[in-house]
Amino acid sequence: MLQDIFPEKLDNHYNPDIVPGDESLVISYNEENEILLKVDENEEEITFPKMVDFADVKKEELVYLFNVGGNDFFLIMTEDAKSKKLPEGYFYTKLSDLRGKYLYPKHYVFAALTAYQLNEWYKTTKYCGKCGSLNENDKLERARICPKCGNKIYPRINPACIIGVTDKKTNRIILTKYRTGFRHNALVAGFTEIGETLEETVVREVMEEVGLSVKNVRYYKSQPWAIASDILAGFFCDVDGSTDIKMDESELKYAEWVAPEDIVLQPIDYSLTNEMMRLFKEKGYEGTV
Repeated sequence: MLQDIFPEKLDNHYNPDIVPGDESLVISYNEENEILLKVDENEEEITFPKMVDFADVKKEELVYLFNVGGNDFFLIMTEDAKSKKLPEGYFYTKLSDLRGKYLYPKHYVFAALTAYQLNEWYKTTKYCGKCGSLNENDKLERARICPKCGNKIYPRINPACIIGVTDKKTNRIILTKYRTGFRHNALVAGFTEIGETLEETVVREVMEEVGLSVKNVRYYKSQPWAIASDILAGFFCDVDGSTDIKMDESELKYAEWVAPEDIVLQPIDYSLTNEMMRLFKEKGYEGTV
């Protein structure tokens, strides 16, 4: 999956005292949410600009994000980025280009998408949601604090479930395709609602999307998915009773029972969804228990 970057690792401990040096890596997003990179199509490599590459960026303008693979990453706020002169050879690149093909090093791709989540949070929390005052960065932790009313907010993480609905008797799993957007095979999925457990989300989403009752809900694995500020929790569950699918046509254009040998995987092996489909393709129902 995307976050599997061993032997490198993410250190997301917030430390506002870390000061950028000339070799520190700088992340910049423009107003179209494109990221500043140098992309070598032949070598399939991406390179981040360093602090030393910018002629008009001051150290105090940068916000420390995290360390990945021994590299400190800093962010230029989006509203500041549009006035900066681009370093030679670097251009703004669509995030879909990072997700749509394998680029290396992988931990740089992970850093770019993780930084996107924080960049969006900084943009949408510029002002206090209670009194409208201009927020400030907290001095001790990753938080925004209002100097007027004291309201403090933290980066938002949205819980969602990826659900492999299985039929033990026939050794099949339900594959779906969304009506709009992502065009490859997927699984039943949905966000957790207020007051719900993750297991209750599984039961509700399966009923809403494919009209089936389920039992034997079992946890598989989780994944951060920064593009939507998600934490994804993967579950498998067994159909309980009828196997006749009643698809939610407003959300899906395809939902069918599929045997392991007929599963067509996603082209890029970055998602929890694809890993769960691959597991069933290789091991069938027995791989999910």
